[in-house]
Order: sequence, then C-alpha cells, then structure tokens
Amino acid sequence: MSRFLYRLGGAAAGHPWRTVCAWVLLTLGVLAASTTFGGTPQDDYDVPGARAQVGIEMLREHDPALAGTSAQVLVHADRGTVRPDVLATLRTGLTALDHVAAVPAPRLSGDGDTALFTVLYDVPVTDPDLMGDMSPLERAASPAEQAGYRVELGGDLPSHAAAPMDGRGELIGVVVALALLVLVFGSVVAAGLPVVIALTGLAVGSAGIGLLAAVMDVSTAAPTVASMVGLGVGIDYALLLITRHVEFLGAGHPVRESAARATATAGRSVVFASATVLVSLLGLRLAGLPVYSSFGFATAIGVLSVMAAAITLVPALAGLAGTRLLPKRVRRGRPAPTTEPLTARWAARVGARPLPWALAAVLVLLSLAAPALAMRTWPQDASSQSRDLTTRQAYDLVSEEFGPGANAPMTVVADLSRVGRDEVDRVAAALATYPGVSTVGPVTTSPDGALAVLVLEPDFGPTDARVDGLVASLRDDVLPAGAELTGGTPFFSDIADMLAGRIWLVIGFVVGVSVLLLAMMFRSVVVPVKAAVMNLLSIGAAYGVLTAAFQWGWATGLLGLDHAMPVSSWVPILMFAILFGLSMDYEVFLLSRIREDYLATGDARGSVVRGLSSTGRVISAAAAIMVAVFLGFATETDVVVKMLGFGMAVAIVLDATVVRMVLVPATMAMLGRLNWWLPGWLDRLLPTLHAELPGHPGPALVPAAPQDPDEERMPVGV
Repeated sequence: MSRFLYRLGGAAAGHPWRTVCAWVLLTLGVLAASTTFGGTPQDDYDVPGARAQVGIEMLREHDPALAGTSAQVLVHADRGTVRPDVLATLRTGLTALDHVAAVPAPRLSGDGDTALFTVLYDVPVTDPDLMGDMSPLERAASPAEQAGYRVELGGDLPSHAAAPMDGRGELIGVVVALALLVLVFGSVVAAGLPVVIALTGLAVGSAGIGLLAAVMDVSTAAPTVASMVGLGVGIDYALLLITRHVEFLGAGHPVRESAARATATAGRSVVFASATVLVSLLGLRLAGLPVYSSFGFATAIGVLSVMAAAITLVPALAGLAGTRLLPKRVRRGRPAPTTEPLTARWAARVGARPLPWALAAVLVLLSLAAPALAMRTWPQDASSQSRDLTTRQAYDLVSEEFGPGANAPMTVVADLSRVGRDEVDRVAAALATYPGVSTVGPVTTSPDGALAVLVLEPDFGPTDARVDGLVASLRDDVLPAGAELTGGTPFFSDIADMLAGRIWLVIGFVVGVSVLLLAMMFRSVVVPVKAAVMNLLSIGAAYGVLTAAFQWGWATGLLGLDHAMPVSSWVPILMFAILFGLSMDYEVFLLSRIREDYLATGDARGSVVRGLSSTGRVISAAAAIMVAVFLGFATETDVVVKMLGFGMAVAIVLDATVVRMVLVPATMAMLGRLNWWLPGWLDRLLPTLHAELPGHPGPALVPAAPQDPDEERMPVGV
C-alpha cells in the first residue's frame, strides 16, 4: 500500500489542477445523482422483537385508525372556560386534514379551562406526507388562537417536527477549527486547507447519503451524526497529512517529494485509522434496530468520503501552495526554535516514574466512570425539550390539567378469538384498581369485531423510573395470553431493555475486531489489548460524566436544559461505536510514529519520548478541533444530538490528555520491549500490515537527497 500511496501523492502534487478538477466533477456528479435519484431520510420506528410491536401489528390489521400516529391539540383559556363553539370549529378543521382517521370529542379539564383533542391518523408518523410538518395542524388551530385562546401542539407528530436542526453545530465547529489551525501552523493557507478538504469530502458524503436513502430507510438524524463525525475526522486526517508534509518540507525535500512521502507515511495511518472507525460503525448493525444500521451506513459514507478527499486533495493543494505552507519564519530563512518540545519533556517526566503516573491516570478515569454505574437510559420525549417549544408547553399543560399519566397512555389490545369478552371485562376491572394505574378508559371493539381495546393512564409520567416496573407487572400479572400492552410508553420500555442488552454484543464485536486489526498493524499482542482497555476506560469515564451532567442534573443549566433527565437510550451504543473508532485514530497516529522510531533505533523507551514529541502537538490540535466540532453540536436544540455532542467531546478530551499523554507513555515505558512482543506462531498467522513505512526513520532523520524534482523516488524502506 505504501508504494501505491506514494505514487498517488506524487501524482496529485505533480498534477494538482487535474486532481482538483476531478474532485469538482465528482462532487457535481454525485450531487446531481443524489438530486435526481436520491431519496429523503425517513425514520422507521418499527422495532422487530419488541413485545409492544405485536400489539401495533394487531391494530394495523384490524383497526388502522388506532395503529397510526397521533397528535394532541390543547386549547387553554387564561380566564373562564373554553367556548363550545370554538371547540366545534376546531374539531371540524382537524377532521378535514389529510390522513386524519378520527378526532374524538375533546377531553375537558376539571375546571373547564382546557380542552385536549387527540387527532388520530391512519398512517405512521414516518409517512412522508406527515413527517416533520406541523403546518396543517397550525392552520387548523389558527381560528382558536384568533379567538383569544392559547393553543399548544403535542403528541407524536409535533414532537418529530418541533426541534429541527439549524446547522449551528457545523458553523461553530468550522469557525473554531479555523482559529485553532492558524495557531498550529502559523500560516493562514495551511490552516484553511484541512477545513476545505473536510467540507469537500462532507459534500460528497452528504450526497452519498441521499443515494443511500433511495435504497433503504435512513434515519432523519443519521445525516447529522454523519456530519458531526465526518467534519471532525476529515479535519483531523487532513491535519495529520499536512503536518507530515510540512515536516518533510522543513527537512529540505522538494514540494512534490514531500507530498508523496507524506501520503505514503501519514496517508497510510489515515487509511488504517479510517478502517478502525468503519469497523466500529459496522458494530452498530448488531444493536438489532434498523435505525442503527442507517446510522452506521450513513456515517461510514461520510468517513470514506473525507478519507478519500484527504489522501488525494491534500497532496494536490500542497502542490499548489508550494512553500507557503511553511511558517513565515522558515520561509524568510530564520531558523526554527531549537527548544525541546514540551511534549518531549512531558513524556520524559512520565517515563521517569511511569507507575505513579499510570495509577493516577487510571484512578482519575475510574472516578469519572463511577456515575455510569447508576446510568438509567430511556428514549427522550417532549419533557426533555426546551420550554420554548410548543411540544414542551403542551406536555407541561397536559401534566398540569390532566395529570402526568396523561402523557404516558398505554393501550391494551386483546384478540377476542383467544380472550373472551368476560375475560376482557375482568382485565379492565383489575386494571382500574391496580397500583400505579390512574385511569382506565372504556372497552371498545375494532370495526371488524376482532379486537377489544382499552386505554389506561399511569400515576406518573413517561420518564418516571417506575414505568419499567409497571409495564412488566401488567404483562406478567394482569394480561392473559392473547392480550398485549402497546403504545409509546411500553415501546420505550421495550427499547430501553433491548438496547441495554445489545450493547454488550456491540462492545464485544468492536473491541475484538479492532484488536485484531491493530495486531496486524503493529505486530504486537500487548499494544492492541492495552489500547482497547484504555479506550474502554476513557469511554466509561465519558459515560460517567454524561450521567452526572444529564441524569443527575449537574450541567443541565450550562447545556440549556431546565431539569435532569435520563440518558437517551439511543446514545450509549452510538457513542461507543463512534468513540472507539475515533480513539483508535489517535492510537494509530501516535503508535505508528513510536514504532517507526523503534524499528530505526531499537530504543524502546526513547522511541516513546520521540514519538510523543513528534505527534503530541498534532494530536492535541486534532483533539481540540474534534472537541470544538462536537461541542458545536451540543448547542443544538435536539436533546439526543446535544447528549452525543457533549458526551463525545468529553471522551475526546479525556482520550487526548489522560490516555494519550499519561497512560500511553507510562505503560509503554514500564513494558519496554514487551510492547512489541508477538508469538512466532501468531506472527506467521497474521497478515502483515504496517501503519507507517517499514524501516523508514522519519523526516527529522532523513536528509533530502539531490534529485530531479520530476523524478519519482520511493522513500527509504519501501
């Protein structure tokens, strides 16, 4: 691969305009194909294997009006009661909307100042005619607002439309990344290249996701997650390549040769780093829910696109920029500072007393991870949204006027061919007096007479910790065979239970395959196992901080939230898959330079100091940029995206500081040559994959050789 990458980098740098034009044509072509043939992201909320799904399928077959989505329309009078004529007009307008199957008579609060309409649709919330569009409801409700009443919209349909992504995360991340890159390179040209390259790859990846949506259901949140990860890794990959290119330029190599060498060395690390990310994303398929597959495929497309842009556009743009990528001090002939890098002094200090440093780092990570033992996961609902949104105001109004359980209705569906009507009546009577149940509605029959249906409300809201126990006890103690408990709240309980069990399968797959891949790269058993353990520690610490910040409420005010809440069930698995891959990125970047030096010198301890010295600055800069991108997404309104952005930012901070700057040099200093131990039988069994050029001692140790600038020459060791 190194020979191929060397030729690729040299050709791109030697013919930069051809490469740039090829990317312009590729981008336009993919965008055109996506516009013409691509699909629109669309959620699929069916959960195969969930018990609540059985009840939904029964309703779809016999009573579609109860199987589709729904919306709540609340009318509230600040003074007095709501006039009946206003309610009648509103009900007529709601009934006339497309896909509305029924609008039952409104439910009135005890004092008559609030009316609650439930709008029943004959299609699911993911139907393209409905998904993300509240405007028909708003138009139907406008006469009530004009009459002086407060109108709020809640329920399933508005909840999926009330908090759209506004792109603020990407903008914040790009601006902060540019500022950091200027500080790193001391050159505006060099600072702008990684951002341009990442955005180019992201544009192609976004169009690719559009094409993916034409052949499978892609979650509406998947493009956001793909953008978050793609932007971060794209800038990181380009940063690594440009840094290596600048090092070769500083050693006296011509521009084209420097670009070729950078692509053959750092480009190889980029390829294998992206491979570890892709392996982690593949693990999402094991989560068992279709939505995770779409997250994995969409993010993989984004990562592949930015990786391809990095290894081709970086040498091309480097060829166009010439020596302008060097800092002004160097271009003007002034000598570069000769002081020992801070990272080298730090690595030497840690290496001098590695055991205390390692123990301190592990203690810090374990302390931060401790709150994760109390983590409670639950899918997010309107109660976690901003108070500025109509869905949150509707949720609060329902709780205040009708009780918290009115936001967590559960539906009992009984197959009358298996459950007699007398048995249904007995179940209804038992539910009416069951602990934790507030109200039980009347028993109704489906139009074809096949099902008996009743709706109950608990004493508490949908995010209450008692929900799980109530759902389980109703299924085990009250409902007979042939009757199922379904609805949004039982679905949430099923999803939380399924994902809590599936996360261990995802972790096992991702860790196992990543360890195998690193063993092939670095010809070691110790290095990949140690890397996996360290990554698990940093991710566990991130889980702990996430639990304290959201579930315990320690940072809700800072994050724009007004109360504590459980961690979203969607977040832990998604965070793990993404973070494990990103952490392995930094592991590959650092260890490739350490191993490169070790192969050249045989000095196990010194190679750690020199490897960290040469990569510490770029890894720290890359991590800072990644943190800026993730924190930018943490400013979005959607709580799940906010949790992902915050949690991943915390994990990257810990990985780049405690792990990369303390644990890695400390453990490698303690183990010495044992770091690179590999049994002979396993060495013969594993394919050989080098993360860097085998035997290539690095730019600082290789003087430039006089040569024709157009002559293609392989670096030492290839």
